[in-house]
Amino acid sequence: MTGPAETEHTTETTTRQKQEVRAHALEAHGLTVQQGDRTIWRDASFTIHAGEFVCALGPNGAGKTTLLRLVLGLISPAQGEIHVLGVPPKRGNPLIGYVPQRRTLDAHLRVCARDFVMLGLDGHRWGVASPFVSSRQRQARREAVEAACEAVGATSYINRPVGQLSGGEQQRLLLAQSILGQPHLLLLDEPLASLDIRNQYAIAHLVGTVAQEHQMTVLLVTHDINPLLPMTQQVLYIAQKQITLGTPEEIISTERLSRLYRVPVEVMRDSRGRVLVSGLELGR
Repeated sequence: MTGPAETEHTTETTTRQKQEVRAHALEAHGLTVQQGDRTIWRDASFTIHAGEFVCALGPNGAGKTTLLRLVLGLISPAQGEIHVLGVPPKRGNPLIGYVPQRRTLDAHLRVCARDFVMLGLDGHRWGVASPFVSSRQRQARREAVEAACEAVGATSYINRPVGQLSGGEQQRLLLAQSILGQPHLLLLDEPLASLDIRNQYAIAHLVGTVAQEHQMTVLLVTHDINPLLPMTQQVLYIAQKQITLGTPEEIISTERLSRLYRVPVEVMRDSRGRVLVSGLELGR
């Protein structure tokens, strides 16, 4: 029979374990990922804490998008283990928001912005709404879409065809779509690609603001960290089949990059704090 003291100890242990789970958005131990006979990266161990804004950097083909696919439960590691929000990865996790890598949408796409964002609620049904949705639920869905569009500054063109919008406006809609379910973890794959400089900084600031307001953890793949430096707390650097996690100052340094790439690299910062790297390109 369990006594009061033992029960209290068990309860405290369980509570502490739950708190630790909530404190870790991503936790990997001895992770090795392969594609066929090719090893993408090996023996990777790292922890991303809840609420952190993390940028993933590395050359093309290093495995940045592969990491997102692993977190989404689309692939499995060859060795080791990974926990996402305290549990093994699984497809369709409602606690994860995802903005995939894409270029501008088809100019002939006539669906309006409002309906495009609503696909974030019905994506698992190929965008077809359930026939069993009540009028109250429909109203709640409309309000959720409008709130998401307002959060990303897209209300002024909510009724316009998506194909007629600029790249920056389309990216705002994709972000709205990804936060509809109020996720705990937000994954973004090259969200600044194909945007001009002004929109890169605008979208970077927007992601940081939305993440902070909604208390989300962010893992964002990028080839240029400069627009994201103000909000980046950790950098996950993938190169030479290794994954290294640290602050931007720790990772983006002459010594660290030279060691990772095994070639001489020089890192400089201008008066605005922007990173200039001589000898290689950070994300290409």
